[in-house]
Amino acid sequence: MILTRAWWSLVELGFRLLYSELAWTYDLVSWTVSLGAWRAWQRSALRFLAVPPGSPVLEIAHGTGNFQIDLRTAGLEPIGLDLSPYMGRIARRKLRRHGLPARLTRGRGEALPFPAESFPAVVSTFPTPFITEPETLREIYRVLQPGGRLVIVANGLLTGGVLGRILEWAYRITGQRGPWPEVFVTRFGEAGFRLYEARVRLDRSVAIVIICQK
Repeated sequence: MILTRAWWSLVELGFRLLYSELAWTYDLVSWTVSLGAWRAWQRSALRFLAVPPGSPVLEIAHGTGNFQIDLRTAGLEPIGLDLSPYMGRIARRKLRRHGLPARLTRGRGEALPFPAESFPAVVSTFPTPFITEPETLREIYRVLQPGGRLVIVANGLLTGGVLGRILEWAYRITGQRGPWPEVFVTRFGEAGFRLYEARVRLDRSVAIVIICQK
């Protein structure tokens, strides 16, 4: 029991550092632990947004800004929100290097700084468990337009090769594999969402996408 608690404390510390003081390593770490599939997993969300070109899209937990670039390239008008000032600085620099506007704000998913019914779509790729908190889901529901949807890239599975099998084992022991707990599914329903899962087959991997319809 003590060893288990110590292990999970170490895992949580690692994730906290990755999103804060060690945010500068995030892109490299993500590429490494996914064998280069991370960006393809992120982009799998685009096909489920179901909004016309020029639409505003809110990305919650924008991280280092990669998906902001994808959204712009797809002809959308993204706004990004992240709690980490480290991620915000990295994302701003990256967007400016690409000649793109950095419409980013710092904030919490539990208190979105936007009026009601502001967005036809909200997206989050590989968010931490805050995304399933009742306060976060209520806020997302509030800022979504009628008929809007929340798209979450929840996971990516490696499906081939020895390295892939080793990394999948590592994911399992750090608690990043397996179905969502039933309580999480219940929370989406209580917030008013209709939820379904899609699996996007990619080269040697599968992206797991959760679509939540208002």
